[in-house]
Amino acid sequence: AAGRSYGSQAKEEEELRVRYLDDEHKGIVVLGLNRSHAKNALSKNLVKMMSKAVDALKSDKKVRTVIFRSEVPGIFCAGADLKERAKMHSSEVSSFVSRARATINELANLPVPTIAAIDGTALGGGLELALACDIRVAASSAKMGLVETKLAIIPGAGGTQRLPRTIGVSLAKELIFSARVVDGEEAKSIGLISHVVEQNEAGDAAYKRALALAKEFLPQGPVAMRVAKLAINQGMEVDLVTGLAIEEACYAQTIPTKDRIEGLLAFKEKRPPRYKGE
Repeated sequence: AAGRSYGSQAKEEEELRVRYLDDEHKGIVVLGLNRSHAKNALSKNLVKMMSKAVDALKSDKKVRTVIFRSEVPGIFCAGADLKERAKMHSSEVSSFVSRARATINELANLPVPTIAAIDGTALGGGLELALACDIRVAASSAKMGLVETKLAIIPGAGGTQRLPRTIGVSLAKELIFSARVVDGEEAKSIGLISHVVEQNEAGDAAYKRALALAKEFLPQGPVAMRVAKLAINQGMEVDLVTGLAIEEACYAQTIPTKDRIEGLLAFKEKRPPRYKGE
């Protein structure tokens, strides 16, 4: 797979690895966190690289699905880099949290499906990052939690909003109030993740499941996938009547596309469609 990296870090370690997959996985892009010395903690530099990568992806029509994973065994993301934060002035902390929140929002607003592959620990900002993805897959041994109240702060990158929308208000309050950490099995039982898998020897079972899931998305109409995500995201924030109006408006966007014509023609000719994202 072709590789690209962003940021000004030394070549010894690319803190964010961006891979555009090829062949049967063409259209899938993998963003890999790679700060092994800091357990993938979110630093100013890493957040900056993530923002640049996401900005490049959102306008790339060849991208069909994005997988967010860790390149470091046993860890997804430990949250904010507290060692770096301890050296910041209070005004810098506020600016950093705002930048991290904005970057995670940018990830959530990517027009294509996004999958978080959680093969290790995802705490604080790490779980907030995963919550911003459309789908979460985790190994049964993975550990997840919003633990900020232990530090006398609250989740500041979307956790107080996305967690209750994912698992319900009461349970989200319980987990945030207690700073409880759950494993993959419990996360699946409460609806925090969509799939749980047994970890393998290589330590990438969740990534492999995410890759298989992303491959299921590839044959579908690109425009339809983008519009479906838009309709769901916007519809979830309003009442049903307004949501149905949003669906109607989004559906109308698929009518004149070449993709739709190709889909109907392929169905008639009993062959796989050849979509171009138009």
